[in-house]
Amino acid sequence: MTVNVYFDDVNVGDEMPDWSRKTHFMEWNRYAAVNDEFVPFHMDDEAGHRAGNEQGAFGMGNLRYAYIVNALQDWIGDEVEIREVGCQYRSINQKNDVLTVKGTVKEKKVEEGENRVVLEMNVVNQEGGATCPGHAIVVLPGK
Repeated sequence: MTVNVYFDDVNVGDEMPDWSRKTHFMEWNRYAAVNDEFVPFHMDDEAGHRAGNEQGAFGMGNLRYAYIVNALQDWIGDEVEIREVGCQYRSINQKNDVLTVKGTVKEKKVEEGENRVVLEMNVVNQEGGATCPGHAIVVLPGK
């Protein structure tokens, strides 16, 4: 079993490692192909303008959700359980944005026999603007 982080090693206030990606049409197209999400305002500047975005096409909210899950998995390991992820899309992901997933441990608890860690999550852009605040709960093994 691949485990990167154990419950015993996590403390309230700890930050998980930042996880970043630069996004543009190539990343959006790859995501759309896997998820059948070829929505015109994600693929075409004119459609993005018609949707009210001055800069044209813009990234998918669900891609940021996927980035949160990827960041968590990279941090805790492939076989550790991500129990819950929730987020809100608060700002548009523009072309060439560098999106960084950030997470801070807010609570540690043993509940129903599980070692649960509650994190405050966000995906911020290169200016530090919060684009996708949320939370996650992971179940970590003890040592």
